[in-house]
Amino acid sequence: MKATRRRLVVAGVGGAAAVAGGALAWWRWTAGESAHAAAELWSMRFERPEGPALVMADLRGKPLVVNFWATWCAPCVRELPALQRFQREHASQGWQVIALAVDQPVPVIEFINRFKLDLTVAMAGVDGLEWQRAMGNPSGGLPFSVVLDAHGQVRQTRLGESHYDELTRWAAQAAPS
Repeated sequence: MKATRRRLVVAGVGGAAAVAGGALAWWRWTAGESAHAAAELWSMRFERPEGPALVMADLRGKPLVVNFWATWCAPCVRELPALQRFQREHASQGWQVIALAVDQPVPVIEFINRFKLDLTVAMAGVDGLEWQRAMGNPSGGLPFSVVLDAHGQVRQTRLGESHYDELTRWAAQAAPS
């Protein structure tokens, strides 16, 4: 009986160690994937519905909030005032909000004009969608935000509606110390 119990304990400890090792390997792999994806961001270009293409390399060295949204997504539309307020109140500290639309250009142009959207808006396209997945949003759910510090390091990701207070908190955490 004691030998059976000992085998069960050893098997349980071994199983727990295997699960922990697998979790650590997965965490390291996903962390490496998101770091690689963050580095790739600077080589991307996104078409803008109005105006010249957005060249991400031009924003290198600035802290960014990259937000994926759509005109038909209710939580996306609800969070836009918070993103605009954040942009307006933190621009003096170098922050820029990039709104990458997962939508068609015509509805985006109409939306920008109707709601006087004053964020940098571009079309996500296939590269943007793949980047979003690599940053930890494999389902492509919206809204999805990524906060990068001035060194291009990912400081926060958020699937779901962001709020002004949390954006401000993330900005403070990303500030150089």
